[in-house]
Amino acid sequence: MKTIGLIGGMSWESSIEYYRIINETAKTKLGGLHSAKTIMYSVDFAEIEPLQNQARWEEAAQLMVAAGQSLERAGAGFVVLCTNTMHKLADELQRNIRIPLLHIADATAQKIKAAGLRKIGLLGTRFTMEQDFYKGRLMDNYDLEVLTPDSGECETIHRVIYDELCQGIVKQESRDQYLTIMEKLVQAGAQGIILGCTEIELMVHDGDSPVPLFPTAKIHAIAAVEYALA
Repeated sequence: MKTIGLIGGMSWESSIEYYRIINETAKTKLGGLHSAKTIMYSVDFAEIEPLQNQARWEEAAQLMVAAGQSLERAGAGFVVLCTNTMHKLADELQRNIRIPLLHIADATAQKIKAAGLRKIGLLGTRFTMEQDFYKGRLMDNYDLEVLTPDSGECETIHRVIYDELCQGIVKQESRDQYLTIMEKLVQAGAQGIILGCTEIELMVHDGDSPVPLFPTAKIHAIAAVEYALA
């Protein structure tokens, strides 16, 4: 088994889920007392968040590269960046480490393609929904058609992520807002919906939508174990 290097803390609420799912998956696949070999570099999200919102991406990239290089020195066989938004910096991170980076959008797109879907809704932070680093990868590399909410709905989704979910707060009112937005995506033709922020699946679950949901933290964590065992 390769050692999984995790860059976590963005937020730690979802990093917990990564650790849990990775070890549950390892136990299921290997049985007995098995768990996964992991190393986690957990950042302070209070240092990352202002860099995101002030578009200081070069500084944020320096932090991600430092984390990735630390994992490499510690013996990780590959890196898992436990966040969708910071995959904006995935190429810069990969250029500065010698071990592979397991991209969250690739793992998710492979699940969508395996389900035979092509038109997909995307929820996430404002950066993930509006910028091209994530949608573009899905469209260019996997021929997926990606639907996103309107600008006001994007602001609602983004606000709930940062002001509530990243702080461990789950409100029924916010959940209802998400479900309404998801239903509008389905009405627009979405055959499935990507929960494209690792915190969203703390609030939205299977059965909350008439179409399949693709929880990216769970998909990414399972893919990490499969890659570690390959």
